[in-house]
Amino acid sequence: MSRRSYDHYCTVSRALDIVGDRWNLLVVRELCSGPRRYSDLFADLPGISTDVLAARLKDLERDGILTRRRVGPRAATAVYELTEAGTALRPALDALSIWGTQLLGDRRPTDAVRAHWFALPLGRAVTELLPSGTATVHIGETTLHYVITEAGITHHDGPATAPDLELHLDLATATDVATGARALADVR
Repeated sequence: MSRRSYDHYCTVSRALDIVGDRWNLLVVRELCSGPRRYSDLFADLPGISTDVLAARLKDLERDGILTRRRVGPRAATAVYELTEAGTALRPALDALSIWGTQLLGDRRPTDAVRAHWFALPLGRAVTELLPSGTATVHIGETTLHYVITEAGITHHDGPATAPDLELHLDLATATDVATGARALADVR
């Protein structure tokens, strides 16, 4: 299937030709923490159909944003992970996260929520307590770790080895911190 293009000789237009389709940036968001299986992506993107997810993954792989590789015994399982070009989208996602914070408002009854969706705003909050180093944040059953350097902050699935900071939050507290309703220093 050929992709639609804005056909504008513009840097924003060219970028949106690749990541502007519905769901594309959310797929990238899911892969920011590390490799994911198709079934994990499908479970963590409520509302996406299997056909649309398969198409988005194929398009993003073709465009060099992600790669698919086989893992496990006899390479039985495939995972998707960001390429260097995909990882370069993290600052754009962070900017969208900052901008979107003012739009979030109260959770609607129809809103799905996953704890790891707060990884970006929680990472910014963690840097207020820890300007550099590693931190592990537990949100219910979800565990993320952050690596904070002069170059920036990244988040990954699972705990950090010997973290400089470890936090245990429930989802309501994580939501409050992510939206700026509470400071992380006040919930330690």
